[in-house]
Amino acid sequence: MTEVADATVSQQNPVRVLWKYIAGSTIVASLCCLPSVVLVMFGLATVSTGAALSDTLYWGGEGFGWFRGTMLLIALTCVVTGLVFYFRNQGICTLDQAKRERRKIINTSLIVLSSTYVIYLLFNYVFLTELGIAVGLPWESSRDSYMFWK
Repeated sequence: MTEVADATVSQQNPVRVLWKYIAGSTIVASLCCLPSVVLVMFGLATVSTGAALSDTLYWGGEGFGWFRGTMLLIALTCVVTGLVFYFRNQGICTLDQAKRERRKIINTSLIVLSSTYVIYLLFNYVFLTELGIAVGLPWESSRDSYMFWK
């Protein structure tokens, strides 16, 4: 049974496996704003409740100062875990192999970390902001901070 699972993982495109970790970490890192947008969008919360929830989770009010940093740390852990799994599936399992493949490890890690950060910025500060404004959340002032083309 595990041989079939290992064969399936090794046959998958390694870039596709990395994108799963990148997308997952982006969603985890955006959990300060995503719940309020989803709740308001599906009518499970009012606009004022959604705005209060996002303010509390993003700015850390009412004792939630730990939340945003924790989500960012979990997202970073997810990306690092994904990189470890990726390199293990590529056959880089020992420190000697890692020393030989040092350039590949550094380049892949830099590309993955950079793309994760850029996707997080676009998802959290552009996509979620615009979606939040569309559902009625009072985030118009946030729009000016990312519109560098003005």
